[in-house]
Amino acid sequence: MGKSNLLSSILSLALLVQYIEFVHVHGDNGINLLQPKKLEMFVDELPDMPKLQGYRFEDGVPVAGNLTIGMYDTTWKFHRDLPATRVFAYGITKEMATVPGPTIEAIEGIPTYITWTNHLPSRHFLPWDTTITTAQSISGVPAVVHLHGGVQPPSSDGNSMAWFTAGFADTGPQFSSPVYFYPNFQPPGNLWYHDHAMGLTRVNILAGLFGTYRITSPQETSLGLPSGPLFDRQLVLFDRDFRTNGLVYMNNTGCNPSIHPQWQPEYFGTAIIVNGKAWPYLPVRRRRYRFRILNASNARFFSLYFSDGTKFIHVASDSVYLSKPVRTRKFLLAPSERADVIVDFSESDSDSVILLNDAPYPYPSGDPTDDLNGKVMKFLIRRSREEDLSHVPSTLFKYPKPQLNEVAVKRHIVMYEYESKTGDPTHLYLNAKSFTDPVTEMPKEGTDEIWEVINLTDDNHPLHVHLGVVSALESQQLGDVDKFKECMMKKNDVKSCNLAEHVTRTKRKVVRHERGWKNVVKMWPGTVTRILVRFRPLSADEKFPFDPTAEPGYVYHCHILDHEDNEMMRPFKMVH
Repeated sequence: MGKSNLLSSILSLALLVQYIEFVHVHGDNGINLLQPKKLEMFVDELPDMPKLQGYRFEDGVPVAGNLTIGMYDTTWKFHRDLPATRVFAYGITKEMATVPGPTIEAIEGIPTYITWTNHLPSRHFLPWDTTITTAQSISGVPAVVHLHGGVQPPSSDGNSMAWFTAGFADTGPQFSSPVYFYPNFQPPGNLWYHDHAMGLTRVNILAGLFGTYRITSPQETSLGLPSGPLFDRQLVLFDRDFRTNGLVYMNNTGCNPSIHPQWQPEYFGTAIIVNGKAWPYLPVRRRRYRFRILNASNARFFSLYFSDGTKFIHVASDSVYLSKPVRTRKFLLAPSERADVIVDFSESDSDSVILLNDAPYPYPSGDPTDDLNGKVMKFLIRRSREEDLSHVPSTLFKYPKPQLNEVAVKRHIVMYEYESKTGDPTHLYLNAKSFTDPVTEMPKEGTDEIWEVINLTDDNHPLHVHLGVVSALESQQLGDVDKFKECMMKKNDVKSCNLAEHVTRTKRKVVRHERGWKNVVKMWPGTVTRILVRFRPLSADEKFPFDPTAEPGYVYHCHILDHEDNEMMRPFKMVH
């Protein structure tokens, strides 16, 4: 038996033993599943996550900072009446690890160095399906960190194959160092960090490995937006199901168990969690607040609105400020998207308002929300009014607009979903290629590209491109999608399948609060969406302050984690 076959057999046996023990300890499928309606809403106050400074001062001047952040096997209390839940969490110590992890605060232009350490156990407490392309290890739980929205060198981007286990007992083929360099050479904005291990992203994030990262700039002070720890808050939204003993519940039987014993196309939990608490409440004053909202769910979209119609004022989308504020009463947030909004509670006539959600799941054609997953959190508004020195300016920050006349390359990216004979999904591809197929996209540093993304599936896929920033231009509906899809499934060639003949005049406009530069763009089903991808900084510089052509390169993928884990991710390689 060859060495690779022997390792595979040992791994399969070890994971079979792990699965048997998992079922013995935790039960299978719906056994001991907690009914979320038994958890009373709005009894836990919204916590603020710990903050870590990614810089230090020398003679009053900020300089590069060094942090060491670990991944720990610990417990977290998600609700007053729920037993402590086993989680994997980020923190500077096990005792200080939280879900979400600490908020890392950085300064524009001042680098941050982070040493990521893995203290995770030898076995995962959630299902680990080895029939999908995944990290292969028998020495511990693989993990690696990606700073989402960050502009960083390839070796610090958290490549899915750069994973490592506790004590570096095992490492992925692209691992180089646990010390990551984040230049912060980008505009101020909201980023987040999360696990990115191959085939394990969905379970590692479900276990708790994610947190927020904020880049600030002295220039922001002039905007006059709400500031300070009381009035500028992170809201990290996600969903979970639990067992009666407090453990996170994840169905451990796949939709095609004869093909993938454990993989499911989407994970949805009934309990809505904000900053680590199920349906929390937050006492607020009758004034303006700034909420930096992150959707950290595996697959759930949130369509957010207030019970009394209070408006949101959007000042940024993902990691970049808008040029002007945009008012909405409701907005849609896909997995991994961020919305930076101002809410003025002085405009409410109520003493309390509930943040609601009515996004079907899967989005957009799935089940409607109910009285549980349709509620997010409650705000208790103080009756008395107070002086509020904050304001929302008429203009924010201006960045270069997309220049279509400077586009270097036009590409087609096609989204496919493959099914078994029963009609259940087996895997998803981009351009009919797996993650391990050779690189086909090689953008040139300092250029812009147009990507026409063709979604031939029934789902809305949030597309995330590492390194670059993206501007959504327009989305057009396809006519006779089934006919075009049948041709593409056979040929995977937009020219021979006559794409132009299938594109209709029906267009979906980009909503105003998403017309800036983004890291994630929603790809609606049965459409062709044109995006401009900028492979250069948003400053006047044409080059990055590092070599983006180095190994192991970058990736782009769907940010529904269950899709990303099952092949809906492709590598790309920058060139000079």
